[in-house]
Parts: sequence; structure tokens; C-alpha cells
Amino acid sequence: MRGLMMDMPLTITSIMQHADQNHSQGEIVSVTADNPDHRYTYADAFRRVRQLANALAKKGLRPGDRIATLAWNDYRHFELYYAVSCAGQVCHTVNPRLFPEQIEYILNHAEDRWVFVDPMFVPLLEKLQDRLPAVEGFVVLTTGALMPETSLRNAWAYETFIEDQPQTFDWPTLDENDACSLCYTSGTTGHPKGVLYSHRSTVLHTLVSALPDVMGLSSASVIMPIVPMFHVNAWGTAYSAPMVGAKLVFPGPQMADGETLTRLINAERVGYSLGVPTVWLALVNYLDHTGKTVASLKTVVVGGAACPLSLMQAMERHGVWMNVGWGMTEMSPLGSLNYRAPAQYDWEQHRIDDMRVRAGRNVFGVDIKIVDDSGAALPRDGRSAGLLKVRGPWICSGYYRRDDDSSVDREGWFDTGDMATIAPDGCLTITDRVKDVIKSGGEWISSIDIENAAMAHPGVKEAAVIGMSHDKWTERPLLLVVPNTDVVVQEQDVLNFLKDKIARWWMPDACVFVDTLPHTATGKISKKDLRALFKDYQWP
Repeated sequence: MRGLMMDMPLTITSIMQHADQNHSQGEIVSVTADNPDHRYTYADAFRRVRQLANALAKKGLRPGDRIATLAWNDYRHFELYYAVSCAGQVCHTVNPRLFPEQIEYILNHAEDRWVFVDPMFVPLLEKLQDRLPAVEGFVVLTTGALMPETSLRNAWAYETFIEDQPQTFDWPTLDENDACSLCYTSGTTGHPKGVLYSHRSTVLHTLVSALPDVMGLSSASVIMPIVPMFHVNAWGTAYSAPMVGAKLVFPGPQMADGETLTRLINAERVGYSLGVPTVWLALVNYLDHTGKTVASLKTVVVGGAACPLSLMQAMERHGVWMNVGWGMTEMSPLGSLNYRAPAQYDWEQHRIDDMRVRAGRNVFGVDIKIVDDSGAALPRDGRSAGLLKVRGPWICSGYYRRDDDSSVDREGWFDTGDMATIAPDGCLTITDRVKDVIKSGGEWISSIDIENAAMAHPGVKEAAVIGMSHDKWTERPLLLVVPNTDVVVQEQDVLNFLKDKIARWWMPDACVFVDTLPHTATGKISKKDLRALFKDYQWP
């Protein structure tokens, strides 16, 4: 027997129309290249969204066509999110921090017909345009008056592109399983791989992400997504904020500038934000050096890379509680969130510290399990470490245009490439990436745990651990440290500091100071590049 409920499609259009009707006076504040203080309402935004949709239709764009963006977090990028997807096309957000060769591959692989680009990245596309045969035109995200001189073919200023278009648009009825957006992985090995999201997956992800024990969003929230809109849909905030009517604050190209972030937080009374650890390091350093405060900011989500306890404690000194989130591009990205449960307020400090660095419990809609090398499920005992697999309605079933893909097994489980443990209460701990885990004398060593312990030393600004070949033990950990210039510290000081904080046999055989550590385009430390840099390293 089937239920007697209406079969209404779950689409991004429904989020837009709900926000337009019920939260029309909600505010969006942006920093852009042409305006450091742009502000307007959701009603203003969606009126311009309709103009943009008309402009795209006038150019002959059809359902399923891919439209690329190389842009920062700002209101024009927000408009593209809705106009493109709700008109039936695919909003393809491209990470401008990737190597030019990767951007060329991504744009060609997706066969994007048009590219919308921030003025900062126009020179990049000018060099690539002759190798982008599918691209018919470019729209620079600025006004006609500030349109830069450019050799880009068929180039428009965004404001000119939409200015004469009607402010009404007949939105098509879409199938909820239609594609709405596309994001490529950073491609640390081989070519970047495309993750193609559907309207249904995006709406379900949006609903769960706003729940009280996840992000806890409401119309009273003021949210500043520092995580880029070009990376996994700004972790879904460009959809969840309008759905609940929250105020959005976009930092534009200044997302890693502590001074700009502090100004925006205080001026707009931001209470909730999201970003990778390097962003919060920049904010903490600015606050520590200037003595300024961010009184309104109460909670931030940190993800994208392991977050050391020392950074969490530094943020807490400024009145900000950090929640660890875990996920992947392939997961839209939300998989788990480590929120502070009421019972934890009475815990002893060491127990709180141990818990808060973990990835937390998987959210409703995401199933998780760990398996051994043979694929057999491992127990949820908090000790057994295995390969983490996931499945759910907003997790990819395969990569875009990749017939050789084997990331999803016959039972529908996606291989995350992470090693993890799961506690009896469901708490997930990511112990390492499979390709980064160190096997020494037949035993596994977690590079993440060593890095987190090292980061607690006041003389350590940034740390990374890689496994290096060893004649006796097969591999041993090498600790690489960017020292804090404000503190006098030697390599041996860091190793001595670790002696009572990690297992004895986990102790790195050496510590090497470096000026910088390589990062991927999404802000993670690139272990692949580190292994290449130190391939000829000889143990002392």
C-alpha cells in the first residue's frame, strides 16, 4: 500500500521561492573587487537572479548545459548559484587556486559553454582561452564602468549582461534527480574528478545541515561562510541560509585576511562561521597581535583538514567554540559534526579535549562503517581502525564521465580513502588518509595524531608528518615543522615536547624545520608534495 502524499520534486527552485516569499528582507553583505561594502536583501538578489536567468536563456543555454564560475564568495556568485541551477543548467564552480593545466582540463572535461569570472582571474583565462574550444563567451563579475581591458572573446561585464533583462522568469518544472551543480576534486593524484550533484541531493543536504545538532541555523543567525563557494557549494551554506532566512556575510577575496574578517564579524555581528584551519590561524594571529575582539562570534565549524587542539584552545580564549566537521567533495560535503552535547559540559577537561578533536557522529542520512583489508566490517569499539566507507542520498554514486570509476562497491558503499575508528556511541575519529598512514614494523602510526600533538608546542606554527623509508622498520615518521618566529625553539625541543604525548614507538626519528609547507588548492597540507621534496632524505 502506498501513502497518499503529494509527489512534489525536491529542487533548489523551492528553496529560492520559499526564501523570496518568506525571508525577502533577509540581508546579504559582500566584499567584492568593486565594492568593499555591498549589501542588499534576498528580494533584491532573487530579482537579479531572474534577470540573469533571462540573460542565459537569451544566449541559447539549454537544460543540462554547464556554466562555469571562477569566483569568490560574494553576491554575484550567489546569484549564479540560483539562476543557473533553477533554469535547469549546471552551475560548475571551479577552484581558481588550481594549476592552470588543471583548470584547462576541468573546463574542457565539463564542456562548459560560458565562464563567469572574477576580474582577478581574467589574465588566467586569457592565457587559456585558445585551448577552451567549447567556451562561447566570458562574463566578468563587475560593472560596465569597471570592466577591465581584456582579450577574452565575447566578453561581457556582468551588470551589462543582465541590466536590460526582464525581472520575471518562468522557472521550468525540474525533475529532482536532474543535475544542478558540479565540483571537481583537487586532483592530488591524476586528473581532477567531477562530482555531479542533483537537486534532490542538495535539498536533503540543506535540510539536515540546518538541524539543531548540526549547524543549528535559523532566521536569527548571521553566517559568514569563509569556506569558498568554489569548493563544495560553500559547505551548503548558500542554500541553508536562504532556506531559514539567515543573514549572509561574504568576505570575497579577503577570506584569509584576519583584519577584514575581524571587521566584518564586528560590523555585521556574525555569530557563526565556517572555514579550514588556516583561516582560523590567521584570525587568531590577528586577534593576538592587535588585542581586538570578536564578541559576537560564538561558534565556528572547522573542516577540510585535521584541526589541532591548540588552535581550538586559542579560539576558545577569544570566546569562540570550534566544532569539527568531516566530509568530502563527494559527500556534498557533510558527513559528521562534533557538536558539544549537554552531558559534556560536566566532563573533566582532559576528556573534553580528547573528544572535541574527533570528527563526531555521522549526521542523519549518512551511513558509515569501517572495514579491514579484506572488506570485512570492523567493530565499533573505538580501537579498531579500518577503511571508512559511507553511503547516503547526498553521496556520489560515481564520478562525472569516468567509466573506469571503482569508488563505489556492489553494495553501494563509497570508499572515502580515510582510515578511521568508530566508538560504541557512534563517534568517528579520522586517524589518517590511507595513502598517508605510516606502517612501521608492521604497526600503523597516525600522522594526524603526531601533528596535533606537535602543534600544541608554542614554537610550532605548522606541522606535518610523513613516512620515510627505513632499513629496519620499513617506514618511520619524519616531523616537518614551520617554526613560530616569536618563540626561540630548536628541533630537539619539539621532539622532547612529544615524549609524554604520543606512544613511544610513534616518536618521529627526526624533526626538520622548514620555511613553509606546501598546500593543496583547498588549503590542506600536500603530503604528496612533501614526499617528493624529501624523497632523498637520509636519516641522521
